Amino acid sequence: MSPKAYPGYQYRQLIEITIIAAMSELPIHQVLPQLLQTLAEHSNVVLQAPPGAGKTTAVPLALLSAPWLSGKNIMMLEPRRLAARAAAARMAFQLGETVGETVGYQVRGERRSSAKTRILVVTEGILTRLLQNDPELGSSALVIFDEFHERSLQADLSLALCLQSQEYLRDDLKLLVMSATLDTDSISTLLDDAPVISSDGRSFAVDIEYLSHRETLDDQRQIPALMTRKIEESMRHEEGSLLAFLPGVAEIRQVESLLRERFATDARCGDTIIAPLFGDLTREQQDQAISPCAPGKRKIVLATNVAETSLTIEGIRIVVDSGLMRESRFNPNSGMNHLITSNISQASATQRAGRAGRLSAGYCLRLWSEGQQQSLSTKNTPEIQRSDLAPLALELAKWGVSDARELHWLETPPPGPMSQAQQLLQQLGALDASLRITPHGDTMLAFGVHPRLAHMLVRSIDWGLQQQACLLAALLSERDIFRGEARWDRDISKRIHALQTRSNDHRTDRATSQRVRLQSNTWLSQLQKITPKADETTLEIDSADEIGALLALAYPDRIAKSRRDAARRVLLSSGRGAHFSHDDALALSEYLVVAELDGQGRDARIQLAAEISSNGLQACFADLIKDVVTVRWDNAAGRVEALQQSLLGSLVLQQKPATQVPAETLSQALLDAIRQKGLHTLPWNTESVQLRSRIEFLRQNNECTALMTDTPLPDWSDTGLLESLEEWLLPHLQGLTKLDQLGQLDLFSILRHQLDWSLQQKLDELTPSHYLVPSGSRIRIDYQETPPILAVRLQELFGLAQTPTILKKRYPLMVHLLSPAQRPVQITRNLANFWANTYQEVKKELRIKYQRHYWPDDPLTAIATTKTKKRMDRGH
Repeated sequence: MSPKAYPGYQYRQLIEITIIAAMSELPIHQVLPQLLQTLAEHSNVVLQAPPGAGKTTAVPLALLSAPWLSGKNIMMLEPRRLAARAAAARMAFQLGETVGETVGYQVRGERRSSAKTRILVVTEGILTRLLQNDPELGSSALVIFDEFHERSLQADLSLALCLQSQEYLRDDLKLLVMSATLDTDSISTLLDDAPVISSDGRSFAVDIEYLSHRETLDDQRQIPALMTRKIEESMRHEEGSLLAFLPGVAEIRQVESLLRERFATDARCGDTIIAPLFGDLTREQQDQAISPCAPGKRKIVLATNVAETSLTIEGIRIVVDSGLMRESRFNPNSGMNHLITSNISQASATQRAGRAGRLSAGYCLRLWSEGQQQSLSTKNTPEIQRSDLAPLALELAKWGVSDARELHWLETPPPGPMSQAQQLLQQLGALDASLRITPHGDTMLAFGVHPRLAHMLVRSIDWGLQQQACLLAALLSERDIFRGEARWDRDISKRIHALQTRSNDHRTDRATSQRVRLQSNTWLSQLQKITPKADETTLEIDSADEIGALLALAYPDRIAKSRRDAARRVLLSSGRGAHFSHDDALALSEYLVVAELDGQGRDARIQLAAEISSNGLQACFADLIKDVVTVRWDNAAGRVEALQQSLLGSLVLQQKPATQVPAETLSQALLDAIRQKGLHTLPWNTESVQLRSRIEFLRQNNECTALMTDTPLPDWSDTGLLESLEEWLLPHLQGLTKLDQLGQLDLFSILRHQLDWSLQQKLDELTPSHYLVPSGSRIRIDYQETPPILAVRLQELFGLAQTPTILKKRYPLMVHLLSPAQRPVQITRNLANFWANTYQEVKKELRIKYQRHYWPDDPLTAIATTKTKKRMDRGH
């Protein structure tokens, strides 16, 4: 007899009996009384229970009769749409009802509930919306966070909002955090030292086997073939149905195709069902994967990590695990998301293996070595640490929070990416200068899509392109509708055309296209309720530019200009680079707007883009285009050039030579080029080099301390001069624009005039540029060496008893005594010692080599000379 045949009270009793009977078979049953009592006494509770314990369906049902509900409902958060629908369906089945009565669910674009609904299962974005619309959650007495160990960004946000609501608005709101694996200490602390209840669950022994080191793969592209082979082997040697974990849909489809080819020729496989399982399948396809097989049948479920914890899949006794997952990571340096395939954590590996031990002893084959297992990270990285935080920043602004630290988190959002997200939202007009949400930002939130796409949807009204914008936003929110080789075509406009013409050819995936159209229609209905601004004039946009212009609304930082090179590279308006990985017609376009990028590497790979014309850019984005005069150094021409440019970010749309540029601007550009190239570009001569060396000698010499009291010396080292170019060189660059004009500069005079008169006098007194030797010659002192060098012919020092000095006779020079041929014959800082001990030996050698010159026996009494003996005898 149907439960509905029983009247009122008897029906309620039957439901409770049904619940108790169903729960008594589940491991979680042992802790339910403790959980009920603890929730009655505390606002917050943590429940830790392994997969298979039955917490997802048993706990909400067990709480239905709790008196503290006071007629309010139970809200349960599930991380995925598939899990939300499955949990609601299972609970409704246990009650003997259909979904939408006592148990309902709400996911994006779909709601099945009624006035009778007491348990509402929602996905993450839905709970955030409900909180934003009603911060008190007035209709709910309890919020359950299921599978919280997955640590999605939206789950972290929803918990933070619930905690603040509980603190300031709803002290009677109860929170229950449930997880299969969880750092219970940290979550308990976050929940104000909430009590922790643990269930041992029910798990049979699982025999875990690893590949040998020889069998492991270095190339992830070989995973489908290896997985197919290992599935076949496992199905031959083990009993029951099999669950295979693969990183993504592409690998699932490849393995599915390989298995169907093999099974088509193997009669023994006629009783085996192959069932893919991932989030975007139809409900019927998902049901096939998770439902029990008919008697005598076996099943192979090919799944992403959606099957890791939250779903109950009937009959699984074998698990083959690729050890890989696909996740989106945000690169704050590039401002781009990129999809990566990475190794799972040890915690995920444990969860996956546990799927084989739900019903009886099971078997798990891991497609990696035991040594590699030890190198895996212990747990997954929380999404809040690796994701684009723009959606989070907009939600927080709606909540009235500009600083995320005002809320309670397990991990506070990282400040750098958070600031970057807020800057993007300001650029989109969603936040004002004080980081408060604007009316435009409020409107954007209603669409439940990334702020970039929400901005595009709302702004499309101004251009009368709502239909195209909705299709584009829906397309970018879904998987690619093209399949096979067609996916290599990077032109997103072709996909929009296929959607508009309802093309059902071999290139398009029918199910994905249908989902895109349904979502597009939902958003279009929302847009039709928004009244255009009265002062806005609809802009006429060329049809060829429509998709590109709409994309530029969402991605103003990804408007791109071709670099016109063989590598198919483009420059983005953000200043970063990108490229096409293979030949594509779009690579010939002068301007593009890039919708999807793989943000890895120096130049990101373009995945999806649309063309836009120069006229389209200037017509649609005049507010982003700045007319500036750019003065820069042209290295090839060796000169400063001045250009009148129209800039869109880092892109030059138009340019021509500029006129009437201020002279100081040109001088500064030349100065910047000198600073970049270095001081060697300046015309240094011996005089100017020696002047710098004299100053540097004084700066570095300790003997100068007492002599230079209250006289600061300039820093004329390379570093010092480069840092002070504006002070000493800039005034002398007026009228100069070329490197070859720098030869006009008198650097000696320029630098000397940087010294006041007293310092010039002190410089000449302490470090003279020349030394007057006995012969009457003024010999230059070389201050580039330490000690400074006086290089002079030996004959010109006859009669000089002591070494020449500087610094008021405190510092002897290094004397290089030269032959008549200007070659050193002796180096000394003690001339008296040279005359007394070395001169006679040197004289013998010089008399032989230079017989025409005068080499007296007594150099101290001889007359210093620059002449030969013959000229001396003549009196010349």
